[in-house]
Amino acid sequence: MNISDIIIPVISLGGLGLIFGGGLALASQKFAVEVDPLIEEVENALPGVNCGACGYPGCSSFAKAVVAGEVEVDGCPVGGQSTAEAVASIMGIEAKVGEKQVAKVICNADNKQAKEDFDYQGIKDCKAASAFNGGSKSCNFGCLGLGTCVRVCPVDAIEITENMIAKIKPDICISCEKCVAACPKNVIDMVPESQEVVITCKNEEKGKIVRQKCDFGCIGCQICVKSCPFQAIDFDNNLAVIDYDKCTNCHVCVEKCPTKAIEGDINKRKKAEIVQSKCIQCTICKKACPVDAIEGDVKKEHMIDPEKCIGCSVCAEKCPKDAIDMK
Repeated sequence: MNISDIIIPVISLGGLGLIFGGGLALASQKFAVEVDPLIEEVENALPGVNCGACGYPGCSSFAKAVVAGEVEVDGCPVGGQSTAEAVASIMGIEAKVGEKQVAKVICNADNKQAKEDFDYQGIKDCKAASAFNGGSKSCNFGCLGLGTCVRVCPVDAIEITENMIAKIKPDICISCEKCVAACPKNVIDMVPESQEVVITCKNEEKGKIVRQKCDFGCIGCQICVKSCPFQAIDFDNNLAVIDYDKCTNCHVCVEKCPTKAIEGDINKRKKAEIVQSKCIQCTICKKACPVDAIEGDVKKEHMIDPEKCIGCSVCAEKCPKDAIDMK
């Protein structure tokens, strides 16, 4: 074999490789797309979950939209306020102040409190069960507890109890809303993270019918509406609704609800205490208290009756000297 038969093809191929390589290098420089450094900075400030909760395919797409001015800096529900502030700082603007929203199952009736129409033996999936006559529960507005929401949650923040009801861990929830979209019964809502009092029923039927189907359902008695000291509860379509902007988590409605359709741990209710060394005895707190739990006249010692105090914090907010602690 002639050595030239090997060398010449090798040299030819090497030369072509150099020519094409040089061409590609020149093309990459000539046609290079410049990336805005702001996009990379914004993306680095994001959680990196790529969950799509912001409405974009991933964090990179969201970062591009922020820089392009197509979306607000607080558009990432997973990152919350801290991420919004970080992105706003990069963009040189001020972030809106807003509380983190977490997912909440608006149903407290498991298979012990809610009546069952039949024994469902199909696929363990809420969507599949709903397709069969709306599911086995008599209440068509109740959680089926078959775990569809569990399977879509990217952070394992949802569990199914022994008695077949979904429970969400608010400290783990990243506000991606995937469970909200996945629930075929529409019984998962987003509520403020600090909200302690929540109406856990979505049944819009008349009270008599609700009683026949569930022990924990809202029966439309409106006792909560009448007892709320802050007019934070309204009544619409046979169902009580809380205005979270007005609610002070005083738990009065939780105490009054005859069917336990309003969730709230009364044992965690705070009580107001006056720091006498700071109090200037102005009676502002007394005038602000909605339940007359504060006694005292101008320039005389003020006292709070712990039995009357509902822990609403109104007195603490109104006190000009920060002389009231909530404990």
